[in-house]
Amino acid sequence: MPSAESNAARGASSLDSEVGRIVVELGLATRTEVEFCRQQQKESSDPNQRSLTDLLVENNFVTVNQVKRIRSQLEDRRTTQIPGYQLLSKLGKGAMATVYKARQLSLDRIVAVKVLPKRLSENPEFVERFRKEGQAAARLSHNNIVQAIEIGKSEDGYHYFVMEYVEGKTLYDIMQPPPIGEGKTFTEAEALQIAIQIAGALAHAHERGLIHRDVKPKNIMLTPQGVAKLTDLGLARALDDKAAAELEAGKAYGTPYYISPEQIRGEVDIDFRADIYSLGATLYHIVTGRPPFEADTPSGVMHKHLNEPLIPPDHINTSLSAGFSEIIEVAMAKKREERYASTEDMLEDLRAVAAGQPPIHARRPVDLDSLAKVEATGKTVDIAEPSPQPADLWSQPAFQAGLLVFLGLSFLANLVLLVLVLTR
Repeated sequence: MPSAESNAARGASSLDSEVGRIVVELGLATRTEVEFCRQQQKESSDPNQRSLTDLLVENNFVTVNQVKRIRSQLEDRRTTQIPGYQLLSKLGKGAMATVYKARQLSLDRIVAVKVLPKRLSENPEFVERFRKEGQAAARLSHNNIVQAIEIGKSEDGYHYFVMEYVEGKTLYDIMQPPPIGEGKTFTEAEALQIAIQIAGALAHAHERGLIHRDVKPKNIMLTPQGVAKLTDLGLARALDDKAAAELEAGKAYGTPYYISPEQIRGEVDIDFRADIYSLGATLYHIVTGRPPFEADTPSGVMHKHLNEPLIPPDHINTSLSAGFSEIIEVAMAKKREERYASTEDMLEDLRAVAAGQPPIHARRPVDLDSLAKVEATGKTVDIAEPSPQPADLWSQPAFQAGLLVFLGLSFLANLVLLVLVLTR
């Protein structure tokens, strides 16, 4: 019976062979260079102690980071088997899950597969949240929301969620400095097009009783054709899910840079206005190059969301129009009743500004505000500037001089009239 050591050696050798093949396929090294390293490995006193990948690095044919990335992807693909799908490469890895590019064998199409790590697959709370993400996505069908395809559990215990594959990058990645991203700050025109698409996606979700609760640059994908896609419904919650709301009471669910004040306070009745706030914070970041509030700690950032006045975005990026800045400021009002009354209202304002017109809902006429105050307080509010009072006019030198001139001229006119009467 083979020993554990011999099995491990064969596994390492097999992994080395795959690494050598991929290195050649990617053009990182030539076939001759790989064979040169294989020969060195054979001539070693203990070939098991000198892997092919180590020799490729020692001979400067590839870098350490290139080998690490290749080996990591191969190891993941070996340990994770999703029925009906061929995992091709790793797209990204976060604290909660790993996302792979994969081929759906039944339809021969490229998809994205999100896999919950084994350690979290044994945690009922994480499994339930993962399952709810898939179910939430399945309730939605919109061109600007990443489409859900399937959720399931593999024979070896991995929970997975299959979704539409989107070619492109997140807004967050695009804003990162090179070589990761482009170091980009979006123009108002670009941001408006993104905002219109994402506001439409949110309106679709809100109409179906679902709030996202984690709108941010990392959760918005942008394709090379300029199509924006809202993704990651991991924190999404149904408005009518009272049990979940009660369970989460007092806890701040969201991302500190973009979280709404009511989410920070852990309020139970979170609604669509939390998403409006987060979309406003996202727009603020992508057009100014910085989040609305910054601090040394997450709690410091959230404290500012609650208490610090927002610096208008057009004060930071002076190329922004007043109308676009007003939309962001209304969306990010600390009191949710002062935000947009619906996602459709915000969408209408975004379309108006994109068409070169002023926003309709963000810019309310002064007289309407004044009338609202009258109805609320029962007091009369003067809209126009008050006219000078008579006492103020009598005390003004210019008025006094004018009055003297007028009286003098009046006296002369009366005197002339009297002379004419007497000489007749």
